[in-house]
Amino acid sequence: MTNAAVPVLGVSGLRKEFGDLVAVNDVSFVVPQAGSLAIVGESGSGKTTIARMIVGLERPTAGEINACGRDRSRPARSASERRKRGSEVQIVFQDPYTSLDPRQTTHGTIDEVLRLHHGWEPARRAERIAELTGLVGLDERQARALPRNLSGGQRQRVAIARALAAEPRVLILDESVAALDVSIQAQVLNLLADIRDSTGVSFVLISHDLAVVRQLTDDVIVLHRGVVVERGRTASVLDEPQHDYTRRLRASVPRPGWKPRRGVLLAADKES
Repeated sequence: MTNAAVPVLGVSGLRKEFGDLVAVNDVSFVVPQAGSLAIVGESGSGKTTIARMIVGLERPTAGEINACGRDRSRPARSASERRKRGSEVQIVFQDPYTSLDPRQTTHGTIDEVLRLHHGWEPARRAERIAELTGLVGLDERQARALPRNLSGGQRQRVAIARALAAEPRVLILDESVAALDVSIQAQVLNLLADIRDSTGVSFVLISHDLAVVRQLTDDVIVLHRGVVVERGRTASVLDEPQHDYTRRLRASVPRPGWKPRRGVLLAADKES
């Protein structure tokens, strides 16, 4: 039985430089088993760079990343180690259409992951595919469809099912509902909450949408220019922000009845 008190993901002193640009500077956090952490901030704050370092798409300039008791600060040394890392941490990107193979059906997409990570016989893979597609709310027709024949929300469900096929302990959601219509976004968020309850997977949510952060996460860190400026329980940080940058983020959320200031837009158009 997994000890919920032991962090499933720990990041310490993380730093990433791109030439003279310091994209991430001295970032630290932990995520417990079945926990959920949001990393919020405006575009360019370093959120996605952190996600890419955790899954191994970027190498840290300095600092440590530990997932499931394994150091991920340096590249994997072998194919088997890469597979092991992939089975521990998965990521769902913002745009499922570009992250899915347009030539593979939903069934084929999930089957490929099951063969790679588990090596099961076809009958067992087919059974698991049916379980996963049912878990994310896809019917048999959608399970046989190519990505071009699915809606945006359905494609995102495929991406989630594909990630879950590896049976990860950490699922990173990089703006994974940002491109969806509000009604579809709500469905996917409810689905993710149900998946977390049923599987015990931990979430790291990369987002600028504070409403999504509030609905899906327990804890939050706020990034500004690559530096953590505030951290704490999600409700506490969003309801009573202590840092001026967090207060500005919260104030930037459109209120009911909000309308764009036409004069400001026109002025901006003239300057561009």
